[in-house]
Amino acid sequence: MTYVLIGNGVSSIGAIEGIRRYDKDGRIIVIGAEDAPAYGRPLISYLLAGKIGPDRLALRGADYYEKNGVELKLGTTVTAVDTAKKIVNTDTGETVKYDRLLIATGGIPFVPPIPGVKGEDIYSFTTLAHAQTLIELSAKIKRAVVIGGGLIGLKAAESLHDRGVSVTILELAPRILSGGFDEKAGALAANRLKKVGIEVNCGVTAKEIQRTAEGRVKGVLLTDGRFLECDVVVVAIGVVPHSQLAKDAGLKVERGIMVDDRLMTSAKDVYAAGDVAQAKDQLTGEHRVVPIWPNAYNQGYACGRNMAGAKLPYQGGLPMNSISFYGLPTISVGVVNPPEDDASFEVHALLDEAKEAYRKLVFRDGRLVGYVLVGDIDKGGMYTAFIKFEMPLDGEAKDTIINAGPDVFLWPAELFDQTWNPEPTQAAR
Repeated sequence: MTYVLIGNGVSSIGAIEGIRRYDKDGRIIVIGAEDAPAYGRPLISYLLAGKIGPDRLALRGADYYEKNGVELKLGTTVTAVDTAKKIVNTDTGETVKYDRLLIATGGIPFVPPIPGVKGEDIYSFTTLAHAQTLIELSAKIKRAVVIGGGLIGLKAAESLHDRGVSVTILELAPRILSGGFDEKAGALAANRLKKVGIEVNCGVTAKEIQRTAEGRVKGVLLTDGRFLECDVVVVAIGVVPHSQLAKDAGLKVERGIMVDDRLMTSAKDVYAAGDVAQAKDQLTGEHRVVPIWPNAYNQGYACGRNMAGAKLPYQGGLPMNSISFYGLPTISVGVVNPPEDDASFEVHALLDEAKEAYRKLVFRDGRLVGYVLVGDIDKGGMYTAFIKFEMPLDGEAKDTIINAGPDVFLWPAELFDQTWNPEPTQAAR
């Protein structure tokens, strides 16, 4: 059996470990467009900030691929997939045959059509190469504007600030991290950033990036009429699925590559995982693209074991974010901003501005379906367990969670009684 994995990120690491859980001898070929072995993308912000060195980025040890019998083809781009002949073609002119294929091409930065956005001094922040470029620039520039107040934008802003660059964040939504925060959580995080000297502007974005006669960036005209001088602009609005390869191969693609409950695409023996996949959301049952780190690994692992013949369903992912703002930890999981006109949701929130602490719990149909924690996140794992295992909560149990917090003794007895053998997160290392 020959397994070919397109992409060399965390999804492919998951797939290798899923395959080796069920197939110790099959041939595994990983084709990655970047030159580096799999690295932790969330760690590139720490590299840019100067908090870690490049040696800390690797997801696995130096001998990981050899121990797992993996053939690496780095610096190589797959140009076409033929699902009828079961082959992939690369930019090196090579044709690689497969029995089972994983497409884990991830996401690519979304760049909106802002006048002036094309040209010099415009950067993204999603890869190691992007981080290395910004490290070199940080010693030469004084001011940067970051367009986007999501996870990528915030980490780019924080990292540049730590390098001594004056940074301004622009976020069109009324708060930063609008998908994972509500207004109260967003305000606490924004205030912490402002305290350290990062300017945060919400409800406004770039109308035009203005340039000098030589074509260099001189500043950003905002939608509210203000003009911000800057040397560079980092566009960090988010990523979109890198699905063109799948489209060209005739696979079903909506927002991402559509997959079934075993993460197989519309083509037999072809799977997809990570930021490129439109897979099941555990809470809604709908198929969504959720470009977050834990989902990427879990989907890769589920693909790997099914490619190797396990035939086990993927139970679905959970939207989640965990980020610290200069010592202010935060975490959000599940449904955190339910529709205000939907009476089936029940929300309990507690804010202590003096302590910079906030807790929001969202219930539906007798179950916890989402939460936000700012400041004190110690019980985050327990809250997540209640969501992940969809534990029913009667009135007394729910009152306990609201007033005293989650506790393992609130778990139903059948959860302990059932035979539950979780898949290992690392089959071989």
